[in-house]
Amino acid sequence: MTTVAILPISNPNGEKSYRAIAGNKQSVGKTAGQALDGLTAQLGETEFSALLVIQSFRPDPFFSTDQQKRLSELMSLWRTARDQGQALPPEQQAELDTLVDTELRAATARTAALMQQLSQ
Repeated sequence: MTTVAILPISNPNGEKSYRAIAGNKQSVGKTAGQALDGLTAQLGETEFSALLVIQSFRPDPFFSTDQQKRLSELMSLWRTARDQGQALPPEQQAELDTLVDTELRAATARTAALMQQLSQ
C-alpha cells in the first residue's frame, strides 16, 4: 500500500492550498482532493484504495499549542530565508527539524489511537 501525506500549505499571501506527497512524487491542489487526484495520476495506479484521515490541525495531546505556534514561526522564517536564497541559522534549522519529527511522531500516534478506537 502506498503511503500518502496531504499537508496544508500557504503562500506568502496567506492563500491555502494542499500538497500530497508519496515517496519522491508530489502534487499541489486548491483542495486536498485535487492534490490527491494529481498525485494518484502520477503514481499510475489504476485502482487506488485508501483510508483517509483528515487532521484538523488543532492542538491535541500529541502536539501542543506552543509546538504548533513555534513550528509555524519557524516555517515562516524558513520560507523567507528560502525565498532570499539563504538558509536558516543552524540552531533554528535544528529546532525546525526536531519539531517536524515531533509532528510526524504525533501523526503516527494519532493514527494508532484512531486505529485502536476503530478496532473496538
